[in-house]
Amino acid sequence: MDLYSIGEMVIDFTPGSEPFSYIRNAGGAPANVAFAVVKNGLEAGMCCSVGDDDFGRFLYDTIRENGVRCIREGLCGEAVTTMAFVTLFPDGDRRFTFARKPGADMFLRESDVRESDIQESVIVHAGSCSLSASPAAEATAKALRLGHEMGKIVSFDVNYRDVMWGGDAAACAGKVFEVLPYVDFLKISDEEVEMMGGEAHIPSLMENFGLTVVVQTLGPDGARCYYSGRTFDSPAEKCVCVDATAAGDAFWGGFLSSLRLQGVEKPGDVTEEKIRRALLYGNAAGGLCVQKKGAIAALPTREQVEAKLSAAVL
Repeated sequence: MDLYSIGEMVIDFTPGSEPFSYIRNAGGAPANVAFAVVKNGLEAGMCCSVGDDDFGRFLYDTIRENGVRCIREGLCGEAVTTMAFVTLFPDGDRRFTFARKPGADMFLRESDVRESDIQESVIVHAGSCSLSASPAAEATAKALRLGHEMGKIVSFDVNYRDVMWGGDAAACAGKVFEVLPYVDFLKISDEEVEMMGGEAHIPSLMENFGLTVVVQTLGPDGARCYYSGRTFDSPAEKCVCVDATAAGDAFWGGFLSSLRLQGVEKPGDVTEEKIRRALLYGNAAGGLCVQKKGAIAALPTREQVEAKLSAAVL
């Protein structure tokens, strides 16, 4: 596999074609990144364990129908994971309400994470939401640690949400710091950077934890990259990294895909030129996702991204 992803999933009820009708979409950062990688022509597997009910079966089927290999076969017989309900108001605004069943975290156990799956992969990816409760937190940490020990590229997306942490930013940051020693590529938004100490602390953060690349998404201003003592920006069109439309996940899936398409197989293969190309690729993917206003269905394909980049060059 090019990508092994582990983490929580979300149900996103997005507006349908009729007024006040809704389409049920599976989402969530680790899943969306896996879907984005598949749409860019790479192979991805997701470590997934969902409830044996209508929502759980929907999540499970959506993974497979979108071409992502589901590494954990079968359903766990417990409540489904976090759900996000969206209301479409007459003015077109989309407002989210989160509902969370007790103990609804993916139900992953450490035993769900198999060394053979990680050994088969090039990149191991997870997000901070999956660290929000045990036992999923232990399973996620194990996957990242094994990936690091095996010399794989370890990717991590800081994805802070009140629904996951009850507004406790310190608890979220503390859990993230626990796994950072295993991480090579870190994606973090400008708001989340402040939660972890601010931009001035990023160089020391990289040195202390051995991070190879830190990419800070800047909403309408694109992305900022920290690499090898240098900092450089990659401009983007408006709202390219708005997570509510999965654009941030499209951005990161495109970024990782571009690195793999450029032959990156281990952290040492990274160069500034390859990172810059990956940032442009990710920005194009995020921009296309925003234009379609959706989640999984809006994640662009490799052909769409490359056509957008070609048009920009011309």
